[in-house]
Amino acid sequence: MSIRDIEALEYHSSEPAGKISVVPTKPCRTQRDLSLAYTPGVAVPCLEIARDPSLVYSYTAKGNLVAVVTNGTAVLGLGNIGPAAGKPVMEGKGVLFKRFADIDVFDIELASEDPKEIIRACQLLEPTFGGINLEDIKSPECFEIEEELKRTLKIPVFHDDQHGTAIISGAALVNALALVGKKLEEVRIVFSGAGASAISCANHYIRLGAKLENILMCDTKGVIHSERSSGMNKYKIKFARETEARSLSDAMQDADVFIGLSSADCVTPEMLLRMAARPIVFALANPYPEIAYDLAKATRSDIILATGRSDYPNQVNNVLGFPFIFRGALDVRATAINDEMKLAATHALAELARMDVPDSVRRAYGVDSMEFGPEYFIPKPFDSRVLTFVAPAVAKAAMETGVAQHAVDLDAYREQLERRLGKSQEIMRMIIHKAQRNPRRVVFPEGDQDKILRAAQILIDEAIATPVLIGAEDRILARAEALHLHLQGHAEIVDPATSPRLGAYIDEYIHIRQRKGVTHTEAPQMLMNPTRFGAMMVRAGDADALIAGITQHYPDTIRPALEVIQKRPGIEKVAGMYMIITPKGRVYFLADTTVNIEPSAEDLAEIAIMTADTVASFDVEPRVAMLSFSTFGSSRHPLAQKVAKATEIVRERRPELMVEGEMMADAALVPETLADYPFCRLQGWANVLIAPGLEAGNIAYKLLLHMGGCEAIGPILMGFSRPVHVLQRGAEVNDIVHMAALAVVEAQGVAAAQREYAPAP
Repeated sequence: MSIRDIEALEYHSSEPAGKISVVPTKPCRTQRDLSLAYTPGVAVPCLEIARDPSLVYSYTAKGNLVAVVTNGTAVLGLGNIGPAAGKPVMEGKGVLFKRFADIDVFDIELASEDPKEIIRACQLLEPTFGGINLEDIKSPECFEIEEELKRTLKIPVFHDDQHGTAIISGAALVNALALVGKKLEEVRIVFSGAGASAISCANHYIRLGAKLENILMCDTKGVIHSERSSGMNKYKIKFARETEARSLSDAMQDADVFIGLSSADCVTPEMLLRMAARPIVFALANPYPEIAYDLAKATRSDIILATGRSDYPNQVNNVLGFPFIFRGALDVRATAINDEMKLAATHALAELARMDVPDSVRRAYGVDSMEFGPEYFIPKPFDSRVLTFVAPAVAKAAMETGVAQHAVDLDAYREQLERRLGKSQEIMRMIIHKAQRNPRRVVFPEGDQDKILRAAQILIDEAIATPVLIGAEDRILARAEALHLHLQGHAEIVDPATSPRLGAYIDEYIHIRQRKGVTHTEAPQMLMNPTRFGAMMVRAGDADALIAGITQHYPDTIRPALEVIQKRPGIEKVAGMYMIITPKGRVYFLADTTVNIEPSAEDLAEIAIMTADTVASFDVEPRVAMLSFSTFGSSRHPLAQKVAKATEIVRERRPELMVEGEMMADAALVPETLADYPFCRLQGWANVLIAPGLEAGNIAYKLLLHMGGCEAIGPILMGFSRPVHVLQRGAEVNDIVHMAALAVVEAQGVAAAQREYAPAP
């Protein structure tokens, strides 16, 4: 994945600066709210907590709040860059906590390299936080800090640089050994690196069953052996062996396992060849491993290989650990994260990798096959099952070892975890991976706009689509150069005025519009309209999808497409849908929001079916509510009756769909409201909402967007025979990329349908 410096700086500096904010979880709109939130109402929980300190978990956010603490002395691969320079990394850690486990974070950067000051600062913070994640603190000070905090605090303390890599690589090692038929207590293990991660990994492997005498550890001075005195500390001394080996190359002789936590390219092919049969190699230096992946595979055909990189199989990624370990620890109010909890996390990850992989995970990663074996022996970071496997395992171990202050029913706890995170990210990720499997040509009529150009670069870098930019080539390339983009040779650029296809497009346009008021004289000028020209490219098969509208009014974009691109067979109406993502992560699909002003009952039924089918293509089971101002006949107004009739038409045409109506929005979204209607076919809340007309649908999505704090992806146009999508005016770059990915997936479906129904030769 290619990330440019300017992209990273823009990402972090765009308003509001940084990556995190504090959002209130209770209303504070009225004087009464203010009195409850602060004085005098706040005194009541204060007195309750003073009476019983454990109630702090009931009346405050402490139980879901983690401090990510650093002094910036060992930041990523950047070294001692200081606490302020490390803050972007700590904010990023907070984002991962929230994204993967719904844990809130305050990042705390401390201006001290004195371990005693770090320890004292964390001790003073104990009343605020449910847990402390130590991060990017150099060795050996990190050991001293964590040990003292674990001894003195009654909240979980976890140094991720040590234990995260140990827990996840431990799971990978357990499974890799199963693949090669070797036993952990018998294998010889070599470490390249003797810092916090390496020492923690070695200790964790010993707890898993490895023998201390079978481990050789190397640092920058060579093998840590019993006769060595320089460059040692009390943590390294434990791993000093009586051995004649002095170099990493010596240590690799007949080794079964290599664990790299050091630097790029320190392992040569010759060293790999010295290892035992079916060697296990974890080259975890990032971004450049100890030996390049392709070189290692070419050197040993029998190798079992993992890296720290996401672009190769078997990524050992700490995000598989810390969010879920803290989730489990917080939810049982653990006073520590002990060895048993770490082992439980390791075994849970190992077990998950051996299980059958659901279709949804394979689709999310854009592969047809993903099963336990040399190319897959550690779960993928975006496998949503990790939360429900690791957190309960950690919670269970905490309860069994007596560090939990709050017991949970594990079955009920797993269900609670499944509800914590919505499917929005999973859906979009699945769509992007589908697009990457078979990228298509997406034409952008507004090809000289900055946001389009920046989106085009991302589409190229991420192999999602081939952008086709309409406009003057010199202007587009000059603007791309000014934006530090590299589009030349990667994006197609088409100027309608000089296109060799212009004559053919004019002839075809006249053919399809000659009885709709278009003359031979007008047609050439009309095709100078970039949107109409782009639509002709899609019609002719010179592009696969059209995306426009960032600078135009909606009708000015959709009309040319409606003129040129046919509707799907059997479809009478084109309709628009938005994917609505709420602040709590729930995903809804709202239609029609953009096209049909006063749809008939038949139109509404068609819109509902199209929307349900589109939602199903995202691997989401559609639960359809036909919305009105009436619920099940509470009003006999003709408009409500129209929606009721539409519901019956949908059931006749598609009896397998879960559809209900007519119904008010609150009945559709709050299952408890339906308790008085035992005949209702909805199970849970509706996720597909069909508005009774454009007025209602358009108003609803804009209110949700601007007043409800929701994210909206769309409009997703449905009903065209080829993908056409209209951007919101002023759409952001990510919105454009997402729409392009949707269009590519739709184009793939069109191509598949054409192949299926093509006549036999």
